[in-house]
Amino acid sequence: MNVQERLQAEVARHPFPLVFATISGAHLYGFPSPDSDFDLRGCHLLPVRDVVGLDPGRETVESSTTTDQIEVDLVTHDAKKFFAMLLKKNGYVLEQLYSPLVVHTTPAHEELKAVAGRCLTRHHSHHYFGFAETQWRLFEKENPRRVKPLLYVYRVLLTGLHLMKTGQVEANLVHLNEEARLPHVNDLIARKLAGPEKSTLNDSDLDFHRREYERLRAELEAAHQASTLPEEPSARTDLNDLLVRLRMGSVIPSEN
Repeated sequence: MNVQERLQAEVARHPFPLVFATISGAHLYGFPSPDSDFDLRGCHLLPVRDVVGLDPGRETVESSTTTDQIEVDLVTHDAKKFFAMLLKKNGYVLEQLYSPLVVHTTPAHEELKAVAGRCLTRHHSHHYFGFAETQWRLFEKENPRRVKPLLYVYRVLLTGLHLMKTGQVEANLVHLNEEARLPHVNDLIARKLAGPEKSTLNDSDLDFHRREYERLRAELEAAHQASTLPEEPSARTDLNDLLVRLRMGSVIPSEN
């Protein structure tokens, strides 16, 4: 069973209809190791009985399986929860929604992508500030220091910068660095792609990367201040309408 067949099989066994399922994680970010698992993320639709009855349905479905040495980590949220997350400054769900690595799509997925553009605000920068800080702290504490958390630092800061400047969601570090042109980022990606033998850094590299981290944080703060993105999302009414139509069955989440 090849990777695509494996991912399709994971989608087929999902207990609820899916609005979409895409690949996230290192494969989306452009630096999967040879042994990287596949992070499958998406949005499902609970049946009406599970949202109107006394017993709540499964708002979140999670599973982790390994078949033919291919590990798949799946997480999906019910449409109501996913839509509510879109209305917050949550970069994760936007990256999942707009991921070009599509495993399962529907007409509702396309409609949702069109609506979700009006969920973008200048305050999404806070998501990327927070994630970068967490990954930087992880990187600093490690011994030996790994390439992976450092790549995540660069990835989220450059994603945040691109979003503030263009209003577009881009999570692939290779693509982002075509604009940023940071040679050391290309070197880090090459190390990560090569596998475990090149996945750590010398302590002598720390000061350089700390300066780069602080410089990019300052750039993101300046981009936040200059951004023309709105202060608040304006898609709530349309998201509510789409959710109602999904629940009533007038938008069928069937595969394209």
